[in-house]
Amino acid sequence: MNKGFARKSHVFLPKIFKKMSSQPKERPESLQFSFLDDDETITTIRESKTFFILRGLPGSGKSTLAQAIQDKYKDACKIISVDHYKIQPAIRSAIPDDYSKVDEDLADYCKREISVVVVDDTHHERERLEQLFDIADKYCYKVIIVEPKTSWKMDCLQLKDKNQWKLSADELKKLKPSLEKDFLPLYYGWFLSKRSSESLRKTGQAFLDELANIKAFKKESNKYFGQPSEEPKLKIDLTSYFVKRPPGVLHCTTKFTDFGKAPGADDYAQQDIVKTSYGKSFFLTISALFITPKTAGARVKMSEQQMLLWPGDVDVLQPAVSLPKGSRAHITLGCASGVEAVQTGLDLLEFAKLEKAGNKGEEVGEIGGGKLLSFGNGMWMLLLSKKIELRAIFGGYYGKGKLVPTQGSKRGSPFNSCVII
Repeated sequence: MNKGFARKSHVFLPKIFKKMSSQPKERPESLQFSFLDDDETITTIRESKTFFILRGLPGSGKSTLAQAIQDKYKDACKIISVDHYKIQPAIRSAIPDDYSKVDEDLADYCKREISVVVVDDTHHERERLEQLFDIADKYCYKVIIVEPKTSWKMDCLQLKDKNQWKLSADELKKLKPSLEKDFLPLYYGWFLSKRSSESLRKTGQAFLDELANIKAFKKESNKYFGQPSEEPKLKIDLTSYFVKRPPGVLHCTTKFTDFGKAPGADDYAQQDIVKTSYGKSFFLTISALFITPKTAGARVKMSEQQMLLWPGDVDVLQPAVSLPKGSRAHITLGCASGVEAVQTGLDLLEFAKLEKAGNKGEEVGEIGGGKLLSFGNGMWMLLLSKKIELRAIFGGYYGKGKLVPTQGSKRGSPFNSCVII
């Protein structure tokens, strides 16, 4: 026998057996979710901070699903089941005070940075969901809303025998209407894991620090600060300049749905690709970093699979300049005072418009991460010599999405982990 082959086989075979033995047991169809079965998704969630908000009628299978998530993530997971707080599901005029104890315990888990927090309740009231979204924003958790896939989840006759509250079919029917319609987010997008957010934050911070020291940038700094700064010893602080940040987690928006009120929101949400991708892991590729006098951002180069989630109507710069699909894909890293986060995508479309017209930017030189280009009017782009791969979960942002000012210090900078979108 060829000894070299034997040695290789000796190393190789255990890997095969190990892989075979680690194959998950077939789950019932009602428990088939990416976050339970897909290895990449599980890895991404483990390095993130995620609220799983379970939603559905009493007896529909939420507690079984919560237990399956607990079994998968073990010590990284905590369940808050509202049943344990003796809050009975009902149509009510106000949210009961009993929820203050639920939220106190929830905040405790968030402060401890538990990776996976499962909130098990009917969640039939918008007001209650909004309270949870505020907590998620405050502690920088991404939200995944999950409904059981059981065949009886809307069958009140079956549910009356399955729910622990002994609610009648008529009582269940009163809860049903608010749970029949999907709860749409403010926007859909890819939300970075905590680890990937920190990585991009550091890269963005290094870019700003290096750019601020480039002589060519200092000459053009009047676009930012009102007067050029050719004094070589004068330090420009771009981190303090981009002083505004949105709440929540770093992300790349696909579709702005405005909780279902935006044009095309329902059509987008009902697409099979959107439904099957929700809660699933993707790798986002960053090809460049850019700044303008209004925004700082990262350019996302999408894969063919990601393009399927990209709406066909967002890569347009008014008046009616149509650009290649995906031109607007970006992650906002910071905004100047008085600027909203939506501006970052518009700024990136301006770069794309120049590129389409044949202006590829003037090469200024190389800095740490790659080739630096100037497009004039305070528009700068760093083409990364090595593209950055980031882990993200496709999902929705359900909070209020208001930009808030930061302090200009390092501690409160818009590039701190978990404070910028």
